[in-house]
Amino acid sequence: MESSKCWFTVRVTITSGKVPTTTEATPVPLYDSRKARRAVWAALVGSSLESYDFYVFAYFSAIFAPTLFFPELDTGAALLASFAGIAVAFVVRPIGAAIFGNIGDRIGRKRTLIITITITGIATGVIGLLPDFATIGIAAPILLLLMRVIQGLSFGGEWGGGILIAVEQVEPKRRGFYAALPQLGSPIGTTITAALLLTLPLVISGPDMLAWGWRIPFLAAFPLLLVSLYLRLTIDETPVFKSILAGDRRERIPVLAALRKHPVAIAVAVGTALLGIGSYSLMNTYTIGYGISVLGFSYPDLALATLIGSLLQFVTIPLFGVLANRIGPARVVLIGAIGTLAIAFPMYYLLQFATFQILVGTMIIGGILPTLAWAGLGGLMANIFGGPIRYSAMSIAYALAATISGFIPLVTQELSNATDAAWWHPGVVLAVISAITLVTSLIAARWKRPVDDIAD
Repeated sequence: MESSKCWFTVRVTITSGKVPTTTEATPVPLYDSRKARRAVWAALVGSSLESYDFYVFAYFSAIFAPTLFFPELDTGAALLASFAGIAVAFVVRPIGAAIFGNIGDRIGRKRTLIITITITGIATGVIGLLPDFATIGIAAPILLLLMRVIQGLSFGGEWGGGILIAVEQVEPKRRGFYAALPQLGSPIGTTITAALLLTLPLVISGPDMLAWGWRIPFLAAFPLLLVSLYLRLTIDETPVFKSILAGDRRERIPVLAALRKHPVAIAVAVGTALLGIGSYSLMNTYTIGYGISVLGFSYPDLALATLIGSLLQFVTIPLFGVLANRIGPARVVLIGAIGTLAIAFPMYYLLQFATFQILVGTMIIGGILPTLAWAGLGGLMANIFGGPIRYSAMSIAYALAATISGFIPLVTQELSNATDAAWWHPGVVLAVISAITLVTSLIAARWKRPVDDIAD
């Protein structure tokens, strides 16, 4: 396939004595589709590793961590302490977004992404090497929490950089598609985790899983890290950041510039991200527990239905990226929000009939519509924010939305307790986050230029 290139010319004035002369340097390629495809692969592998790390830790926290790292607590307290490790990553994520977003706008997208993926992969792998409570006592849970904090900080800089390393390699009219492809990391991470969790118990006995088998999914992060590093080391810095450097347009402290000058734009970006992230937290975390404890579904049925929904995203996300190129990413997010709002209550009403066919249909329909919002999110944010503050602003907005979404299962459970598990209580939560994304994406669709008034 022929590379698609856009050129700019550098004019150099040379003064010799009193007679100035002008020469033209060799044209420099601004956009190159071959480099863009390589950048997408680098972003996709990184987002897959991030997603994989998250789901592996969530499974470990529910099954193994209470016994291995909190044995002196009673069952409920041990489980609560274990789940605190999941929560802490959400809490520190905005801090990581501020740190790495600022670095990304100062030293470049490529170098920052190499830093974040290295931290993420090493922290995950080290968890697989940690001694348990029986070996080193209270130091074991402290080290586990420390690794989780480090993971959360690096997660804060990963998503925004991954999107930018892809979208800033192509012309703005093609960014909807290229911004959607890194979002495939979520179903890839889910699928890899599910495959491991289904396979390991078949080849490793229960006692051996508790003794050493739980370490394998964490240690697998090391080879995944090597692949991610190889891909990221072979890509170029984005033409957009090179242009910012050449024009001396960097902000001295980009993260402060983004927060001080454009708080409304960041709030809009948070709202547009809420459905894509929050619906996943609701459907794949709360709804699974609700389906088992209240509706009476079996865990294998729920796991299979969830896996079917994830596999479907391998098709829908690229298709929605193509749609984003045609109508704009903000409109794609808007359609997803309208559709999800429309099916929020009917979907949870039908679940009350507790058949496997309805469950699968719920996961498919309830997955496709929010996936529109997920697929269009990166392109939407890249259109709101310009190059000089783009990494900082996108990372902060996404991290704040992720932090809010981390509390969705808890809020939904409280609503369940208050309504005696009325069938409509999860629908209320889904409808609220859909409405927020609907309003904010409608605002975002009206943006004609980045808020910092630099169109690239």
